[in-house]
Amino acid sequence: MLFIILIFFMLVGFIVQTRLKNKFKKYSKIMISNGLTGKEIAEKMLHDNNIYDVKVISTPGRLTDHYNPADKTVNLSESVYNSNSVAAAAVAAHECGHAVQHAQAYSWLQFRSAMVPMVNFSSRAINIIFLMMLFGAFAVHLFPFTTVLWTVVILQGAVTLFTVVTLPVEYDASNRALVWLENTGTTTRSEHDQAKDALNAAANTYLVAALASLTQLAYYVMLLMGSRD
Repeated sequence: MLFIILIFFMLVGFIVQTRLKNKFKKYSKIMISNGLTGKEIAEKMLHDNNIYDVKVISTPGRLTDHYNPADKTVNLSESVYNSNSVAAAAVAAHECGHAVQHAQAYSWLQFRSAMVPMVNFSSRAINIIFLMMLFGAFAVHLFPFTTVLWTVVILQGAVTLFTVVTLPVEYDASNRALVWLENTGTTTRSEHDQAKDALNAAANTYLVAALASLTQLAYYVMLLMGSRD
């Protein structure tokens, strides 16, 4: 059953990721009328929000854009950093949306950041447990199966909570980006609609991840309830 669920969400995830890549490929070929690069847009949005202690830097890879609250850097992939496309504008503004969240102590971002160490531990622990069960490791059989399931449910619960908390963080960052792009006239009406379409496609990846994690958690809970009958 779990295998079927995982295959289903792998397929859905593949479709969503493919759609995302196609959207960004499309909007990467459409240049914004003001000619600003992703770097310039990011710096402008930061300054418009009175943020001067965040650096905008280039990072290798594709779709590797992110905001790092630890060192206060907006990391833009090379194709975004140097590009003046609609896609670059959308991504740069979105990542700056996270920087604005950080500067304004946005509660959901603070909560997600605080969860990172626990989620990293939980993800590693679940993988270790599954590998031990797969290879019949002696250590797993030292504990009752119910205890192992309880452990998995708790660990998966932490991962699932993180994916759910990520949703308001990402949607809010996109909303901040789109509002700023429109209010400052950085994008025209058609460019704004295209940027919104690109960011919505990106948001769908987080939604699928959250639904997949929730489904896995529900499956483990059902197993746990069944083992107690």
